[in-house]
Amino acid sequence: MLFDPARHETLRAPRWDEGEARAAIERIVADAEAHFSEDRYWPLHPLDWDGRGNRDRVETSLYDGACGVVWGLHYLEAVGAVGLSRSHGAGLNRLLERNRARLGTSAERERSSFLTGDTPIRMMSFGVEPTPALENELAGLIAGNVEHAARELMWGAAGTLLAALFLWERTLSEKWAELFRSTASTLWNQLEWSPRYRCSYWTQQFLGSRFTYLDAVHGFVATALPLIRGRSLLSTERWSAWERCIVNTVERTADRDGRHVNWRPELEDRGDSRKRLVQFCHGAPGFVVCLAGLPSAAIDDLLLGAGETIWSAGPLAKGSNLCHGTGGNGYALLALYRRTRDSLWLDRARAFAMHGIAQTDRHAQCYGQLRYSLWTGDIGFAIYLADCVRAQARFPTMDVFFGASAV
Repeated sequence: MLFDPARHETLRAPRWDEGEARAAIERIVADAEAHFSEDRYWPLHPLDWDGRGNRDRVETSLYDGACGVVWGLHYLEAVGAVGLSRSHGAGLNRLLERNRARLGTSAERERSSFLTGDTPIRMMSFGVEPTPALENELAGLIAGNVEHAARELMWGAAGTLLAALFLWERTLSEKWAELFRSTASTLWNQLEWSPRYRCSYWTQQFLGSRFTYLDAVHGFVATALPLIRGRSLLSTERWSAWERCIVNTVERTADRDGRHVNWRPELEDRGDSRKRLVQFCHGAPGFVVCLAGLPSAAIDDLLLGAGETIWSAGPLAKGSNLCHGTGGNGYALLALYRRTRDSLWLDRARAFAMHGIAQTDRHAQCYGQLRYSLWTGDIGFAIYLADCVRAQARFPTMDVFFGASAV
């Protein structure tokens, strides 16, 4: 078996109800607006405190703090899912200052980070008013992150590769295309070869340790996503080399059990490499989301097998969030619908959505509040519901960024 049943719940799958999905979106957004304060932004969730540190701390990042909630609220308004009572993005300069304070001693080292640093906050400001000063600052953030030792999405060059792509799509400026190409070239030169697995990989260095992650946040396929989406910015020869590399590594690291497919967290054997994880940040869901835009059909059997694993495993017990919850797994099912146009995958994604609504309500009762976070909380799940309504697959801040420019 390629998943751990203890990490999942039995699917509660009532018939898809668009009205209930829309009502859940409105309920989540109304609650977020009601609990916003200028001083603390949003209350910290008990799961994010967990008895460690300051319970009154202010979370500010795109990943799990105020930046992500502001982005998510305005994105939902921009796509017509809700109407907001106010603009929550008026204080982006103050948010930047508070985010640097939250990073503390790592603020200078991690300021370019796509999920926790300055970069997404400055991109949101650029979406409102693209000044030359902001353009130069963003270019400096991206260029300054090319050699980051993390080599992944959260802190490393894979994240700022994605930022460069979003900025190019927004402006069509050659400046961003060149930054995309130079970052991709450095990542290519940093690839390592595994004689044991006969594939390429990266070593990531962060939090004082070295890893060989394969996943969609800290690993190999997190870098594959912007390369696939930005392939038009690369020469035909360079993209062909990247495609061969991506396909080979994905094929050689896949674990198969009948029609089911999954991937371990790391290339090399470590303690957590034996975990049978099926969530966006580790395992099949993130692989599907990151690879669903690959133009070649070479790994279609693996992507479909991954989809079967996600469906067989069922919703995640951790909740409805995107990073390690039911919403993130559901996005993989939506991505398979987008790739195949087979309505089976849309029906399955919507079944996960209905289960996730029940999880969200149950967890709110259990903890006495919602979880105010884009990647790890209820705002991200609300965006997933909106995509289920629209039968689209646009994973927030990985497939789309400037849809939230209404801030």
